[in-house]
Amino acid sequence: MEKINGIEQADPVLINEKYLKSHKQIFNMAGYRAAKISTIRIGIIGLGVRGPMHLNILKKIEGVEIKALCDKNPEKVKEAVKMLENTDHKPLLFTEGEEEWKKLCQRSDIDLVLVTTPFFMHTAMSIYAMKHGKHVASEVPVAGTMEECWDLVKTSEETKCHLMMLENYSYMEFHLQTLNMARQGFFGEVIHGDGAYNTSKMNNNFGKNHYSDMWWLHQYANRRGNVYPTHGLGPICQIMDINRGDRLDYMVSVESNDFMMGNKARELAEKDPFFQEFKNLDFRGNMNTTVIRTLKGRTIMLQHDGTSPSPHNLIHGIYGTKGAALFDPAPPRLSKGKGWLEAEVVDELRDKFTPEIYKKMSNITRSSAHGGSDFLMLWHLVDCLRNGLPVPQDVYDAASWSSIIPLSQWSVLNRSNSVNIPDFTAGAWKTNPRNMDIELKNGGANTRINFTIPDKPEPDDFLTRQWKQDLGGSNIK
Repeated sequence: MEKINGIEQADPVLINEKYLKSHKQIFNMAGYRAAKISTIRIGIIGLGVRGPMHLNILKKIEGVEIKALCDKNPEKVKEAVKMLENTDHKPLLFTEGEEEWKKLCQRSDIDLVLVTTPFFMHTAMSIYAMKHGKHVASEVPVAGTMEECWDLVKTSEETKCHLMMLENYSYMEFHLQTLNMARQGFFGEVIHGDGAYNTSKMNNNFGKNHYSDMWWLHQYANRRGNVYPTHGLGPICQIMDINRGDRLDYMVSVESNDFMMGNKARELAEKDPFFQEFKNLDFRGNMNTTVIRTLKGRTIMLQHDGTSPSPHNLIHGIYGTKGAALFDPAPPRLSKGKGWLEAEVVDELRDKFTPEIYKKMSNITRSSAHGGSDFLMLWHLVDCLRNGLPVPQDVYDAASWSSIIPLSQWSVLNRSNSVNIPDFTAGAWKTNPRNMDIELKNGGANTRINFTIPDKPEPDDFLTRQWKQDLGGSNIK
């Protein structure tokens, strides 16, 4: 481990060379159909921000039993239990200890473990759960180092346990429509994609009661590069059939200086001793831009800016030989080559290309948080596991999308030199089947929702408040 500009940096080039020489695909998890599970017994590790959101949704899905809840903070566990009042769910509770999550994973009466802790914990918990025979659904990103990416792939293949990264933005309405458009040839040959997660997280990151142990603030000080790439990258990779006919080849990453976080830390430290430990830290740059080239010669531009007071922006621009799409800034737009189409035409095309999965669930999703993507994603995962179908996003997606974190850091610390992105599929990308069965052609889609659709959107509850907070007050639907 060497230090470059004060940041510890394992050389991903050497790491990937080592793994590429030794790694042989044990079992191809792409398209894998595990045994059907009629009632999925779920354990949730982490009940800070995302855990309660998922809990509130899962309790409404048929064929789910919330079997166990875990958080090192007993108060978080109590709050989660309260969310299950007046339901049939009576979970076992694991708290008051740093290793309690292992006890949850060791139980034989759990089928699926949800990992919703700080992201630097995701890999260790996911691997431990898989080694104890559990399928895993992990919050994003699933890994922060190259070793973690490789070890996740190896463990999933060895255990034949699914690892799905919960990339909810792939289930946003416009993202699903553009995926369907790409598959039906609307864009022709897709040649480029723009993606981002640009939204000010300053209040969240410096909020003393928002993230446990101020973990995100520490990450912004201890890393460089794009530390949150998957919201922008995941949907584009699925449109381009990455790991299924094409793969990510190499990338470069450029980063600005920090013009905001260090100043904020010093200002707060003058008034509050709590922030003294942060006032002299060297934070990552405010804007990171990463450019990726695929083996077929297509390109992807990713941005991450978690500090400047710009509106929430995902970009999600898709450009092909016959058409284009752009999600942000609103309103979402489509083109066939002569400027952006009129709003009425866009509405007609969106209706035409709305996939079956969204048609089936549209009333549910439009009444829930994150544009309904959380509900749709979790329902789809549960339905696939109950019917023995391939999961919508597999371990190869999780590893390749998350690998941008360490690879972009290496590039930034090495004057934006290019770096190769490894093939986690060991060559299987050439023939791997598509996932994200958005037209429900594989069958299934028989899992019911125990949920009364309100006449109006849900009240301003925890989920809705969090979505609004994430968007900085934006009115994006």
